[in-house]
Formats: sequence, structure tokens, C-alpha cells
Amino acid sequence: MSAAREVVTLQLGHYAGSVGAHWWGLQEASFCFDPVAAKSDEGIRHDVLFRVGRTLQGQETYTPRLILMDLKGSLSSLKQEGCLYTDTKTNTPLAWKGNLTMHQEDPSPVNPFLMNLDKPEGIRPFNGDFAPRTLPGDRPLRPERQDEAPKMPRLESKMHVWSDFLRTHLHPRSILTIHQYNHEGDSSRLEAFGQGEKLLQDSTYLEELEDRLHFYVEECDYLQGFQVLCDLHNGFSGIGAKVTEVLQDEYAGKGVLTWGLTPVLPTAVSKIPQRNFYRLLNTVLGVVHLSSHSALFCPLSLNGSLGLRPEPPVALPYVNYDATLDYHTSAILATALDTITAPYRLQTSAISMSHLAETLNFSGRKVAAAVAAVPFPVAHEQSLPDALCSQQPPMPWSPLSSCGAQGGSHCFAQSVVLRGIRKEQQVSNSPAGTEPKSVLHMCETGQEVLARYLYTVSPRTFSSTAHLLRGPCKVLAPYPQYFSPFLSKHGFLLEKPSSAAAAVENIPVFGALQSLANLRRTLGSFYAELRQVDVRRWASFFSAGVEMDDFEEALEELRTLSHCYKETGGSAAESEDETD
Repeated sequence: MSAAREVVTLQLGHYAGSVGAHWWGLQEASFCFDPVAAKSDEGIRHDVLFRVGRTLQGQETYTPRLILMDLKGSLSSLKQEGCLYTDTKTNTPLAWKGNLTMHQEDPSPVNPFLMNLDKPEGIRPFNGDFAPRTLPGDRPLRPERQDEAPKMPRLESKMHVWSDFLRTHLHPRSILTIHQYNHEGDSSRLEAFGQGEKLLQDSTYLEELEDRLHFYVEECDYLQGFQVLCDLHNGFSGIGAKVTEVLQDEYAGKGVLTWGLTPVLPTAVSKIPQRNFYRLLNTVLGVVHLSSHSALFCPLSLNGSLGLRPEPPVALPYVNYDATLDYHTSAILATALDTITAPYRLQTSAISMSHLAETLNFSGRKVAAAVAAVPFPVAHEQSLPDALCSQQPPMPWSPLSSCGAQGGSHCFAQSVVLRGIRKEQQVSNSPAGTEPKSVLHMCETGQEVLARYLYTVSPRTFSSTAHLLRGPCKVLAPYPQYFSPFLSKHGFLLEKPSSAAAAVENIPVFGALQSLANLRRTLGSFYAELRQVDVRRWASFFSAGVEMDDFEEALEELRTLSHCYKETGGSAAESEDETD
């Protein structure tokens, strides 16, 4: 069997934790217990992101190869050291024989879902029911009574922090808590890029981070590289800048893919303008530094834009999500992330993280945009050619990088994944002798259908790779049930809204990473906004550690980066200095 081509993941910040919690849950839900299907060309090789271990009782465990950094108060009832490798039967007495004063703090209330994680293994969540999780190798057990209608708990009121909807057990070396700053409250906030940079200059945190990196890296046989999920809107952008710099210096030649995450922002101007301006400064400095130290950087957000006056969030046709809930928005981004990262996690794919980045980052274009259709609109008996030809507008996906709709924007390069299309759906099912409805109906394979469609909507793309996978994205509890009633439990379109209250269990998903000309306007708008204000008014931001000269240099780097996305042979009326 080929090497696993392992990847180490780092999650930096609370919103990154939210996206990660859903992402690990989606991957755990897709664990395949059929050895033949697991080794198929389309099967996901989970050893890429997960590692095997053993508890003290000798039971095999499967945990993400993950380092997670967040602030004090973000874990709620979740134990930092986890519960897989502790011996609950051993209670070591204190050696101290003198007087002892004990100070006990009331524990955080345990989320009902998390309470099930510590129960005996062997049963999977079913149709939205709460149930104990399984470890790989355990076979899911069916509910005892098949005639009972599945319960559909509403979890929104119980999901306050990312640890409330984490279904996956973590390794004791995964969580690294930053105690100097608080997750909640108005005091001791990690709100500036410079604060994050300084934090990793502290030898304590830097040594702890490097120690955990070495722990995961040294057990890898063939390390592909690192995935970094990083909050972009707060001081974690500074932490991310230093973390990616460490990865670039210590692991030269390994791929580093970085995802800059921002929750949905209020469209009204904040009553505290300082926070709004800090957010823009953190975003700009994060984009510049994270893209500089990564093979590829992609912002992920449901915001229409990330400027001082954010545009309304993206609307998804078949998802009725609450934009104010991180529990909802992070699930959408995690679904897209799980899809677009599939190429370097497939069993037999020749594409590595570095190769994926190289197909998109040529000519200095190290920032990419993500788009997705969650779910991809297709009926149960509909063929892929019919589904693609019926799309209105022609491109059925939504932008997830706050750079506006693609529209007529030129696409330089793209990596596309469409999952959840059964083999019998992939080509035209018209009777023999029928005249083809379109060129898509003439294709002999689903891969050819998808490639032909992508060429039709983006004929001038220099580089395009596409993967068509039969397996859908499985969405088990605690994934939110925010889907349209026009979806079946398998995520296919219905002619009439469903009257039954059955939960959606899996969905077809389209996802793509694209190098777009639109990014010139997006990056240029950041530059223009900051050039129109006197940043010296916000001396408190720069007193946290960012020098004014360094900030000016970062602005020029941003401007240079934006010019990488200028279309060659474009309109003569297009000014070279339009971003000024």
C-alpha cells in the first residue's frame, strides 16, 4: 500500500475552532468500514489527517494530527488533556502531609452531546439523535426500533463555543490554551495583530508549539505539509503570521496551505469604531503575512466583503442558516473545506498539497478564492448533464472568500471537486437514438461531462483540474439541520417540499479553489480604504507591537500582490494605478 502522505493541521483562534469542529465531525462521519470500498480510487484516506494510537487499556484510537490554540474560557467543559489516555481508576494521593486548603470552581455545564462522548463506545448518532461516538473499527449499530420516527433535536440553543459541537476525541497534545487573554468579556482581549506576534515571541509558547510539532512530524513516514486554519479578524492573525513563518523556516520544502477565517460581521457600522478598524488592520496584515509564508492562502467567510462597511452575507439557495450563529456559518465553511481539500486526501490521487498550490499560485498569485454549492442542486433521478444544463445562473456556486460573485471575472486556474453524484447519474440517460440536448449529453464519462462544463463557463482558464466523486458528504449530528424542505434526506432536490421531519443525512457538494481576476479588486479595495484614513489615529493598535514602517511596507506588498491578478491583454482604459 502506498504511503499515507501525512498532513499536520493547526487551528488558531475560536472561529477556526468552530470550523475545525465541524470539519473533523464530517470526516469522522465518512469513515468507511468496508475494506474494499475504503481502498477504492475515490476513497478518502483518513490516515492523511488522522493518527492511530492506543489508550492505557490497549484500545485503538484514531485522533486528528492537530495542534489547536485558543484563549482561556473557550473550552467550556472540554478537558484540555482529553479523556482517551487517562486512567480513571487511578487516583494518586498527594504526598503533602500538612494542612491543605482546597479552592474549587464550579464546572461548566456539559453539553448533552458531549456527555455522550464518554459513554461506552459502539453506537453512532443516527438521524440527528444524540448517541455515543465510535472509534474506527467499531461498526455502527442500528436503533432497536426501526418503526420509530427519528428525533430531530434543535441544538442551536446549546452551542455556545466550538467545543460544544466537537464530536471527535482529540489527542492530549492537541489543545494549547493561551491564558493571558480571555475568550469573553471586554478586558484582556486578543484584538491586535501585534499582540499575537508578541505572544509567540514568548519562549514558553514557542517552545510548546515546536515540541508538539516535532511530536507529530517525527511519527510521519511521508509528511506532505501543514494545513493552517487561522482567525483573520483578531489577534490570531498575528499568531498565524508567526506560526507560518516557523513552518516555512523549519520545514522548508513542505506544503503550507493557510485558510484565513472570518465569521459573519454585522453590516451596520459598529458602535465601537476601534474594533471595526482593528479588524480591517488585522485582516490586511494577516493576508500579507500569511500569503507570504504559505504556498497558498485562501480567505474563507460568508461575508459579502471584509472592508470597513461589510456587505450582507452570502445567500445559499437551499440552506436557511442564521448568519449570527458561528455554529451555522462554520458548518458551511467546513463542508466546503472538506470538499476542496479532497484531492490530496484520496487513496490513489497523485496530487499533493504542494502540487495543488502550484497549480494555482503561479505568477505570484498566492491568494486563491473558494466557491461552493452546498448542496449541489440535482434531483434523485436527474443526470449530471441535465443538472448542469438547467442551472440558472450558469454557475450554481456561491462565493466563500468575500470577493464577490465570479460573474464575468477571468479565472486563471482552478481545482474543482464535485461529490455525491452516483455512477448511473454521471452521463446522459436519454434513450438510444435520441438527439443529444447539448454537448454535455454527448460525453461518455462523468469526468468528461464536468471538464466540458468547466471549459464552457471558464474557457480562458490556464490550468484546471477536476475530481468527480460518487460518495456524498455525510452530515450527522451535531451538524445543523438548516436545510430547505425541498431536499430529501439524501440531499436531492424535491418537486414539492417534504412534509416529513426527517433529517438530511448526506448531500452532494460542489467546491472549488480558484485564482480569479476579481481578487485584484478585493485586495486593491483594502489598500484604497487604508490610504484614505489617517492610521496614526489608532496609535493603540501600533503600540501593541506593529511598527509604522512595517505597516507601510505591508501596504505596498498588498498593492503589489493585487497587481498579480491583472488580466493580460485587458482593456487599455484600465489604469495601472486604479487601486490608488
